Amino acid sequence: QVQLVESGGGSVQAGGSLRLSCAASGSFSSNNCMAWFRQAPGKEREGVAAVHSSLDTTHIADSVKGRFTISRDNAKKTVYLQMNSLKPEDTAMYYCALTQRACLVNYWGLTGFYHDWGQGTQVTVSV
Repeated sequence: QVQLVESGGGSVQAGGSLRLSCAASGSFSSNNCMAWFRQAPGKEREGVAAVHSSLDTTHIADSVKGRFTISRDNAKKTVYLQMNSLKPEDTAMYYCALTQRACLVNYWGLTGFYHDWGQGTQVTVSV
C-alpha cells in the first residue's frame, strides 16, 4: 500500500513562490509516475505536472509552463513542485498522485490514470 503526504502549502501574495513536497511511503514499483494535480472550488481536478521515476520524462500543463517546475528525489521517495510567479488563479488544493507505470503523454493529466492519492495541501494566492 502506498501513502502520499503533501506539505508546503500556504498563503502567498501574487508574484510569490512556494515549494510543495510529496513524500511517498510503502511498497511500489521503481517504474512509476508521480504527479501534481489541483482542484479549485467548483472546478474539476486538473493535472499540473508529472515526472517519471527514471527522471527522463516530465510533463507540465500549459497553464503553469514557465512558472512551475516538477522534480523528484528517488532516494527520498519525494516529488517537489516549485511554484514561482504565483497568480490568484493558482489558488487550489494541490494533490500528489502516483501510478506504477510510465507517465504516458496522453494520460498523465487524467485523474483515473493514478491509483494513489494524497490528502492535499492548500495553496492560496492573494492579489
